[in-house]
Amino acid sequence: MQPDNRIRDLVIVGGGTAGWMTAASLAEHFRGSGLKITLIESSAIGTVGVGEATIPTIRRFYQSLGLRDLDVLKATHGTVKLGIRFDGWLHDGSSFIHPFGVFGQDLRNIPFHQYWLRLRAGGEATDLGDYSLAVALARAGRFTTPSPNPPSTLSVFDWALHFDAGLFAQLMRRTAERAGVRRIDARIEKVETDAGSGHITGLLLDNGDTVRGDLFVDCSGFHGLLIEGALKAGYEDWSHWLLCDRALAAQGHVTSPPPAFTRVTAHKAGWRWTIPLQHRTGHGYVYSSRHISDAAAEAELLAAVGADLKMAPRRITFTPGRRRQAWKGNCVAIGLSSGFLEPLESTSIALIETGIEKLKQLFPAREIDPFLVDEYNDWSRREMERVRDFIILHYWLNRRDDTAFWRDCRSVALPDTLAGKVEMWKRRGHMVRYRWEMFQPASWLAIYAGFDCLPDGYDPGLDGMDLPSLSRGLAGMRKGIADAVADCPTHEEFIDRYAKVDL
Repeated sequence: MQPDNRIRDLVIVGGGTAGWMTAASLAEHFRGSGLKITLIESSAIGTVGVGEATIPTIRRFYQSLGLRDLDVLKATHGTVKLGIRFDGWLHDGSSFIHPFGVFGQDLRNIPFHQYWLRLRAGGEATDLGDYSLAVALARAGRFTTPSPNPPSTLSVFDWALHFDAGLFAQLMRRTAERAGVRRIDARIEKVETDAGSGHITGLLLDNGDTVRGDLFVDCSGFHGLLIEGALKAGYEDWSHWLLCDRALAAQGHVTSPPPAFTRVTAHKAGWRWTIPLQHRTGHGYVYSSRHISDAAAEAELLAAVGADLKMAPRRITFTPGRRRQAWKGNCVAIGLSSGFLEPLESTSIALIETGIEKLKQLFPAREIDPFLVDEYNDWSRREMERVRDFIILHYWLNRRDDTAFWRDCRSVALPDTLAGKVEMWKRRGHMVRYRWEMFQPASWLAIYAGFDCLPDGYDPGLDGMDLPSLSRGLAGMRKGIADAVADCPTHEEFIDRYAKVDL
């Protein structure tokens, strides 16, 4: 008879969004299997909790736990996010929206943007955003849930949430504990490791207890108590590509009516976010300490938001980059302990989701297979690099010339993976796609077009198109979207009717 080599005791270190998302998801996945999950967190230690904006994958995540959109909106005092509006990133006065959705309709196996480029080359320049239902809804301040059976791609869009990250963590905790996760409120005083294998064997707590486990998940935040403090996995610094290394987070009063998008506004040495919730507005300034002092950054933030703040800004420091080994020995790092880029594009929670998903797919036996570890680490590395490249692009394409920060962003030497993508886009209008991409071609198109980075030509297969017919066809697309938007309720009406919280 084969010995039972299954993982029986899994220990998660750290609560907050990462810890409780991991606990809830693993408890659901391994329901009835006999796996015991213990989460250790200290109520005396605060969580970072910067992010209040998500991308649409969060909805699939909590739906897999049996939670519904409207229930989560209510529980987290949330609002709808249709995308991100970039103000002043190209130059002063510029503005565009990166939506959660597609643009136009593909025809004859030729992407829509090639038709748009063909019309533009013929002398008729139209706003790409007019071909996106998500953009049109966001601009009009309207929202309705997407059709489950859209009649055409013009009706296709997705949405995410703005929510209170602390309330979301509490929701995840309730979900996890209902599924049997045990919580211990204590500090970890010592991490015990095996002298031979280097694996973690137990955690000595400040209450005198020792918690033992077969597999440990580090959700302890930036300092990586297990993955770095005990196992020395190493860190790859990407600050030569991503210059921002500080954030000021603050809370302001309610914005009425709440926009259905996150607003990010260019500033002297970085950018400022504005995120509407039902009970407050999130404000923050992400900046480079090499280009502005902490005091000057705080003054700039306060000048921008005025008397709107409910509390003084909280400063957070970080080093953009990733853990060299997100999985080492019998420890897997998920969340900030595995790495951090910056808040732009709301990727932190999405990377928690993918970290959990990878762990479920590659879940080991007690005798951990190095092949699984290598696969997890390669997957994590490539995914982080793809997200990194997408974020670098936002800064590199700017045409601001007012401060050294923006000029320095423009002079960054691109990673080869990004340089090749940009070159192929400029030459052929072609989207290069790599494995493990979080952002799909429509997102890249939104950024390229928003920063006026367009190819000189278009697909030569469209040379024979009749321009007046093409113009009428694209005008029909714009009209169809505009008509659909006019029939939708406002975002505020949607929240009031379906997800309003009595505060």
